[in-house]
Amino acid sequence: MDHKILNTMDYYKMIQKLAGHALTSLGKGVAEQLKPSSDLSFVKHSLQATDEAYKADRLKGTPPFRGIVDLTASLKRARIGGTLNPAELLEIAETIRSGRRVKKHVLQLHDDDPIPLLHDIADLLSEHKPTEDAIFACIDDNAEVMDQASPELASVRRELRNGESRIREKLEQMIRSSSVQKMLQDAIITLRNDRYVIPVKSEYRSNFGGIVHDQSSSGATMFIEPEVIVSMNNKLRELRANEEREIEKVLQKLTAIAAEVSDDLLADAEGLGMLDFAFAKARLAHELKATLPLMNDRGFLKLKRGRHPLLAADAVVPIDVELGNSFSTIIVTGPNTGGKTVSLKTIGLLSLMSMSGLFIPAEDGSQMCVFDAIYADIGDEQSIEQNLSTFSSHLTNIIRILNAMTPKSLVLLDELGAGTDPAEGSALAIAILEHIHRKGSRIVATTHYSELKAYAYNRNGVINASMEFDVATLSPTYRLLVGVPGRSNAFAIAERLGLSQQIIDHARGEVSEDDMRVENMIASLEEDRLSAETERQSAESLRRELEQLREKHAAEQQRFEEQRDKLLLKAQEEARAAVRKAKLEAEQIISDLRKLALEEGASVKEHKLIEARRKLDEASPELHKPKPAANRSGKSAKIGPGDEVRVYSLNQKGSVIELTGSEALVQLGIMKMKVSLDDLELLKSTEAAAKQQQPKQAASLKRTRDESAAMELDLRGASLDEALIEADRFLDEAFLAGFGRVHLIHGKGTGVLRNGIQDFLRRHKHVKNYRIGQYGEGGTGVTVAELH
Repeated sequence: MDHKILNTMDYYKMIQKLAGHALTSLGKGVAEQLKPSSDLSFVKHSLQATDEAYKADRLKGTPPFRGIVDLTASLKRARIGGTLNPAELLEIAETIRSGRRVKKHVLQLHDDDPIPLLHDIADLLSEHKPTEDAIFACIDDNAEVMDQASPELASVRRELRNGESRIREKLEQMIRSSSVQKMLQDAIITLRNDRYVIPVKSEYRSNFGGIVHDQSSSGATMFIEPEVIVSMNNKLRELRANEEREIEKVLQKLTAIAAEVSDDLLADAEGLGMLDFAFAKARLAHELKATLPLMNDRGFLKLKRGRHPLLAADAVVPIDVELGNSFSTIIVTGPNTGGKTVSLKTIGLLSLMSMSGLFIPAEDGSQMCVFDAIYADIGDEQSIEQNLSTFSSHLTNIIRILNAMTPKSLVLLDELGAGTDPAEGSALAIAILEHIHRKGSRIVATTHYSELKAYAYNRNGVINASMEFDVATLSPTYRLLVGVPGRSNAFAIAERLGLSQQIIDHARGEVSEDDMRVENMIASLEEDRLSAETERQSAESLRRELEQLREKHAAEQQRFEEQRDKLLLKAQEEARAAVRKAKLEAEQIISDLRKLALEEGASVKEHKLIEARRKLDEASPELHKPKPAANRSGKSAKIGPGDEVRVYSLNQKGSVIELTGSEALVQLGIMKMKVSLDDLELLKSTEAAAKQQQPKQAASLKRTRDESAAMELDLRGASLDEALIEADRFLDEAFLAGFGRVHLIHGKGTGVLRNGIQDFLRRHKHVKNYRIGQYGEGGTGVTVAELH
């Protein structure tokens, strides 16, 4: 892509904005080298990497790139035998550690939500933990070689510290002496040329032996190394030289370790740069509120509310553009300062961004094309040095474009034909547009010439467009209107500004009738467009409202059905639990009856016991299974005449009158209508209703030999224990026989039998209440029991 075009389209400003989002020098370097590509597969691959980083950054944040630096220079010097300093070695260790953390972060992201392209890059990163540990074991965070880097270094530094301590002790003894203090400028110990000295007044220089290492700027102070510590300082200097040699050995050893893995580290630097670059593109997309464009190589471009990324978000006006389908050429007309040039640059810059693998600031579903080149002639390129006029400069650039363009190129021309005679300029503009159009290139051109409006109107594949202008406020709205040619608005503006109506009418008379018809036609088209747009917005608003209501209704219906099914399941479970409990109790009663029958030789029919158990089993309700939302049970149950049904589409209950093929005649209140069987749900069949109306046979057991149960029991003459056994048997038989009331005859006597019987009845499970017999029932000689 031509450097001049990229500069004209503000592409390099966009690249600098992208580089600002990189967290490492490696990622910044990749961003600064970014160029648009004409390879569709490469562009899609690059956009996929951006999309993966965009999703990963939104879900889990950016990988930890802090600490990663470009190691290229250091590693190349290490490979040729140079010795790296502690700071360079520390950068290598920190980069290895940060690279390992980045790799772990990306691989975890891939496990949670697949990001295959970024995963493949991260998976290739090496993990040289031994090299990292070796460097961190010898060099601290301040890039200083530590004592434990080698035993020899530790020994030398120990001697150094001891020697320094002895020298300081010796000097402190001297400066504490009263005879020496009066000769000192300050009672301090300092260093000159790595040797310990004391500041002596210049007049006492001869009183001190030793070596003068420095003097103050005024000459009043001499920094003297006393003779008594000269040999000690010499020893200290030797130890420092030994320390330097030991540090050099450590650094050479670590450099050799780093050189062994230099190839891997250089490859890692490239991979880390690519990862940082991908996440920089993602952060730029977040900042611009950009989206992933759909790419093609068919010359088709469709921008939905595209915005220029370098303009303030609250000031930019989005544009909608479609090019390359029904028409391959757009001619934009309209007044100056209306936004024509910004629209051209928006189309060009967004095309370059998408071809560079960047998201574009537009709505989802926007489509961009991979062009083999983008050419533009925008702005006043008058050259004084080349003695070219504005027209000549534009024409020179256009000639270069005409010679270089192909059918797969995008051409952007601003103010085509400007700078010369209007008649000749418009004719030349039409000829240039016709040549480019026949070539098959995609073109967007802006112009002032009204003749080009007629050209676009009469030529297949060419369409008019304009920048909207609000006559009421005398200001442009900066909206691009495709399909509507621009109006001059000169008369309307003049009238609004107060120009005499007589002058305006005279001016209108000077305009040809054809031109006036064109202007009136454009005005009519603009009014129709505004009306249609208003109607479309209203219809769109109603559609969104209806969709929201439909979704709300569907959600409420689903919640209602789920709640209904839950309540029904709960009720059925409770019913089954109650029946289960009753069944257990009945089984216990039957077991007790069998036991009594065996003990007393009474005749209890076995088949009646089995029948009673079967009826108990049938009393257990069937568990209701909620039907799936997509399955209407019309086909799962057979519907017949007389059945009660629900009509799904009307949500009404009714009854089936007759069936005819796949339809049923249904009575819905006073109305009869034919309904498809698929639209019916069976609620209750006539057979089930008939069975429900039939009374159920009550299970009964007869205890006596003649298989008839009595409603009274005579206990007179029996002992209390015998009476209680007989009373218990009698109450069980009466309960099973379904009696509601029984009489127990115990006589009046002493009252012992009566009191015992009544105490027994108070605790019996089948007895609801009891009382003494009334007049005509036997009085106090009889107890009447009410059963459950």
